[in-house]
Amino acid sequence: MATPAVRGLKAALNSTGKFGFKSPDAAVDFLVVGGGVVGLAIAQRLSQRFPSKSTYLVERHIRAGGGDEVCSRNSEVIHAGLYYPPESLKTHLCLRGRYLMYERCNRYNIPYRKTGKLVVASESQRPYIQGLLEKSHRLMWPRHSPQTPQLADEPVLPTTLISGQQARELEPDLSEDISSALWSPETGIVDSHSLVESLEKDILESEGGELVYSTRVVRVDPYRGAEASPTSPCHDGWVVQTITGGAQDGDALLAKTLVNASGLSANLILNSILPETSRIPMYFGRGSYAAYSGPGISNVSHLIYPCPETGPNTHAFQSLGTHLTLDLQGKVRFGPDLEWISPPSNVSDFGYNEENVDFWTDHLVPSESRLEEMHKAVKQYLPGVAFSGFRPDYVGIRPKLVVSGFQDFVIRKDYADGSDSGLMVSLMGIESPGLTSSLAIAEYVVEDVIGAHHNS
Repeated sequence: MATPAVRGLKAALNSTGKFGFKSPDAAVDFLVVGGGVVGLAIAQRLSQRFPSKSTYLVERHIRAGGGDEVCSRNSEVIHAGLYYPPESLKTHLCLRGRYLMYERCNRYNIPYRKTGKLVVASESQRPYIQGLLEKSHRLMWPRHSPQTPQLADEPVLPTTLISGQQARELEPDLSEDISSALWSPETGIVDSHSLVESLEKDILESEGGELVYSTRVVRVDPYRGAEASPTSPCHDGWVVQTITGGAQDGDALLAKTLVNASGLSANLILNSILPETSRIPMYFGRGSYAAYSGPGISNVSHLIYPCPETGPNTHAFQSLGTHLTLDLQGKVRFGPDLEWISPPSNVSDFGYNEENVDFWTDHLVPSESRLEEMHKAVKQYLPGVAFSGFRPDYVGIRPKLVVSGFQDFVIRKDYADGSDSGLMVSLMGIESPGLTSSLAIAEYVVEDVIGAHHNS
């Protein structure tokens, strides 16, 4: 029986026309939509870079990093930057983001641990990790890195190819079939909730920063100041309508610069200003995590990743395989796996009805149905693990722009006047390594996109 095709969601904000246009009641210099770690990092950077300007962040959940979205359901891994094409944003922003992440953790006493990671390989998989090794040695320090002699002498991504025996000296429970491994000492884990709180605190303590929770965006319109009435704001930008809590009526705010960092909902805002034929579908990857306690992982202290699937019809760039991660208390979990979920097929014209865009929340309940497959995958490199030690832990949903092949982060610019005034920046497909890259994404958006626009 053929596998059903994965369907994307092409919904657009206010496509039902429920909310009519409202003239703005006030104006703000920068409005960030989305209070996950990326949105917070951008708002924090804006409030520091432009202290005399107003920066507002609106988040539909009751707290930053809250709800059931990407920020609150991930592995909390600080990635080294191994896997993606050398010239991609994912590689550049992961490398820079890793540096900024460790720097911020040390400065703000955010709990973290540089565990290091083993990418383990059987004999037939050795060419894959050999390729990662060679690529890591070719990488250069990314844009905005400090220009210091000490840093110039250090590799941006140190890696070492070790034998299977050397890998088992680090992790004795590894399979005898593991013939080699790539050692990545810069990989680590971080308390993402403490990171979120530190960014939140910076924004609240800034001169022009403000956080607004339990507030959802319901409509966005381009705004031309030259065409406005004498009593309306004269700047180009975006009129953003919001609803707070259970209110029936909302507020309208003119954002001179709008940043769409709304994660799983990022396509909704962008699609609302695009022709229907140009709307961008969002695909949803469900990743299950399993907690583990049992034999086969004695005194494990490093992250362990298998080689991802790289054969025909597999998702090498979509998933890194079911790997072993640790939390800061030393607890072991495996995951995530990858299961594609689609909008229900029994809803007429579902893809254009924004009332149903959160269908993915029905898929957040962990179940035992994935455990057997996860156990089978893990036994390939940790043969001593027992099925009885696996139990469902949690589920995360990843925003995907494609279902196969490599897809880079998308950081897109649109203008209210269709040319160069009234900037909107949309961040699309910000999945792994999004947490690691978050501070560098903020740096890129604020310095290279918004800063360049303001200086032009």
